[in-house]
Amino acid sequence: MTTEPIVGTSAGTVRGFWRDGSAAFLGIPYAEPPVGDLRFGEPVPHRHWDGVRDATEFGPTPQRKAMAEVTLIPEPSVPGEATLNLNVFTPRPGDTRAGLPVLVYIHGGGFVAGSPASPWYDGAAFNRDGVVTVTPSYRLGFDGFGWIRDAPLNRGVLDWVLALEWVRDNIAQFGGDPGHVTIAGQSAGGGAVLTLLAVPRAASLFHQAISISGTTANVALADAERLGRALARAAGVDPTRAGLAKLTQERVLELQNAIGSIEPTDPLSTLKTMSSGRPLPWAPVIDGRLVPTSILAAVERGLGSDTPLMLGATDNEFNMALTGQRDALESVDPRSALAALGLPSSVVGDYVAAHADSDPADVLGQFITDTMFRGPARAIAELRTASPAPTWLYRFAWTSPTFQSAVHCLDVPFFFDCLAADRISYIAGERPPQALAVDVHSAAVRFIRDGDPGWLPYAAPGRSVRVYDLPSTDVADGFADVAILGDPVAAVD
Repeated sequence: MTTEPIVGTSAGTVRGFWRDGSAAFLGIPYAEPPVGDLRFGEPVPHRHWDGVRDATEFGPTPQRKAMAEVTLIPEPSVPGEATLNLNVFTPRPGDTRAGLPVLVYIHGGGFVAGSPASPWYDGAAFNRDGVVTVTPSYRLGFDGFGWIRDAPLNRGVLDWVLALEWVRDNIAQFGGDPGHVTIAGQSAGGGAVLTLLAVPRAASLFHQAISISGTTANVALADAERLGRALARAAGVDPTRAGLAKLTQERVLELQNAIGSIEPTDPLSTLKTMSSGRPLPWAPVIDGRLVPTSILAAVERGLGSDTPLMLGATDNEFNMALTGQRDALESVDPRSALAALGLPSSVVGDYVAAHADSDPADVLGQFITDTMFRGPARAIAELRTASPAPTWLYRFAWTSPTFQSAVHCLDVPFFFDCLAADRISYIAGERPPQALAVDVHSAAVRFIRDGDPGWLPYAAPGRSVRVYDLPSTDVADGFADVAILGDPVAAVD
């Protein structure tokens, strides 16, 4: 294939490039640059351009400082103002009759970092299997989720919605079916997926959902206002668009990080913040309109219950979060620490006993994993057992030889079947098992294409769970161990 792929969109024509059986179109703007009068505003669809726009390099990213040391995923920052753009990977560019299923993947990064320019998010393997793949950017941190007195809330959520509207209006030109769209994401991206399930404006824009280690973090409106006012006060400006527009992007980022930082002198500070139910200061805000309620309360109320959902977590997501405090935690009694966090004494005893072979840092790290990821995933699956659409629950249990556990982000390269990509060996060792990538990726393809990943939906009494490992197996009630921590829904909304 020597002819450059050229496709027309609603805003103009774009030129991509071929690579081994599929085409990539990078940095296609779906919205006007969020600068000047558009800074802190609702995203505006990109105006029409003349001629053919080059789409062979990644577009500018909202991320200005990579977070790879935390997320373990290489996510490059690209300078520039036109940060609201997306990438399309397709095996059938220009074929409006192809009608291929579509995957829209939203990157993670705690809603403050991350980039769709990661080599891990390349859609080549999905293209090989007949799935068109889209990876959008969105505004992060205060820009995307900070409270401003006269600005729309949840600007990052509005970016997701506009990107999905772009997919609806344009993906057929890239060989995709706008009526067969699956949204997916990992960590904060998984939280984006869970959020979008309850966003009325997004209801018709996708048809299935995959949440990979999705956070259920939301910010209460009062907390968002408090943080927004604090940031403006620290900067010495009014908490308005005009006042905050006086600040450079670098200054906003500096203030955002300072306000959201955790006190490092307390060895339990990370644990307290992450287990609080509101671990992220900059995240989707419960405004009662665009985001009507918290993620868990939305599931409890049946919002999004007509959308098939696949979700899960790694077995040891955030055990590594306390690595830096391991020495300080050696003398900490995990029973006392967990009791200080409000767990009943009977629960504390049983939980510590279940992890009797672990040191204090591992016990408390597993507690973060269970309260932030595994417990909420099980709760969502439980709440959806009466839903009209099925739910599939999985665990990623394979142990990384470099971390000796199934850490956060470990499953992403298996989902994308990209084990040869940059930095994979750092998280998965020199020889990550291709057979496991086949298991994880092919299940995702089956779900995206056929609406069924290949194991039984989560339902009483069996509560079937897929456990990804060597070999992968299906087990009954595979998250039963976190039930001891109670129902996380009770503490929300």
